[in-house]
Amino acid sequence: MGISKYQAFLKTVELGSITRAAEELGYTQSAVSRMIADLETEWAVSLLVRGRGGVTLSPAGAELLPDIRTVCNAQRELTERIGALHGLTRGTIRIGTITSISVHWLPGIMKSFLEQYPGIRFELLGGVEYTEIEDWIRKGRVDCGFVGLPAGRELETISLRRDRLVAVLPKRHPLAEAGSCPMERFAQEPFIRPEDDKDKEVAGIFERAGVRPNVEYAVNDDYAVIAMVASGLGISILPELVLRRTPYEVVVKPLDPPQFRELGLAVRSLREVSPVTARFLPHVQAWLKEN
Repeated sequence: MGISKYQAFLKTVELGSITRAAEELGYTQSAVSRMIADLETEWAVSLLVRGRGGVTLSPAGAELLPDIRTVCNAQRELTERIGALHGLTRGTIRIGTITSISVHWLPGIMKSFLEQYPGIRFELLGGVEYTEIEDWIRKGRVDCGFVGLPAGRELETISLRRDRLVAVLPKRHPLAEAGSCPMERFAQEPFIRPEDDKDKEVAGIFERAGVRPNVEYAVNDDYAVIAMVASGLGISILPELVLRRTPYEVVVKPLDPPQFRELGLAVRSLREVSPVTARFLPHVQAWLKEN
C-alpha cells in the first residue's frame, strides 16, 4: 500500500492534477487525495500546494520527490526482474520522446516489441527540447529517451540514425523545381525559426555557413512551422523525419551544402538498465535497420 501512495503522489506531481492522476491510475479522485493525505499525516509535512489551477510541489515535497521516485523505480525494477525470470511477462518502460519520433517511429517500434512481450506497458513523456528529456533521464523520471547527439554529461548513448535537415518552401516557391536550396536564401527571405533544440542545430548550420537568417517568426511547434510555410509566410529548415506524411502542401529541398542531425537513445548507464529497457534498446536498433 505504501508503494501505491508513492505512485499516486508521483503521478499527481507529473500531471499537476489529482483528478488526472486518478484517471491515469484507475482510482477515484477521493482515493488519490486520501493516499496523499495519508502520506502527509504519516510524515507530518505538507507535500502539495493545492490551488484552483491544480497542484504544485511544496518545499518539503520538492525535497522528498527524488527519494520517493527512487523507491518507486526500485520497486518497478524488482517487478521487472521477477518478470524476466518468467520470460519478461510484465513490466513498464518509460520513454522520453519528441513529436516527430512519437509520430513516425514509436508506433511501429512499440507494436513489434509488444508482439514479443505482450505484457509490457509503455509510458511516453513528450518533450519539446532534448535537454528536457536528458534531465528526465538523469532524475529517473524516464528509463530512456530519444535525444540529439552528442548528449549532455552523465548519460550513455546509442547512435540510431542520421536525419537530414532540409529546406521547407511554399508550393509555388521559385526554387520549387530546383535541385537544392542555397543557405544564402535564408538571409533574403522571411525565415520561420523552430524555437526549440532544432533551433540550436539550425543556428549551428547558419554559423558554419556564415549566413545571418532573416528571422521573421519564432515558433515552438514543428507542424505550426509547416502550416505557416504552406500559407506563404516564409521558409524554414526542419528535419526530414518531421516532414513525413505531412498534410500540408509544401516543397522539401536538400540544403546546399547538405546538413544533418544525429539521433540517439540515452540512458543513465547501459550497465544498470532495467530488464525491460535492456531488451528495448537493441529492439529499437533492429527496427530502424528493417524500416
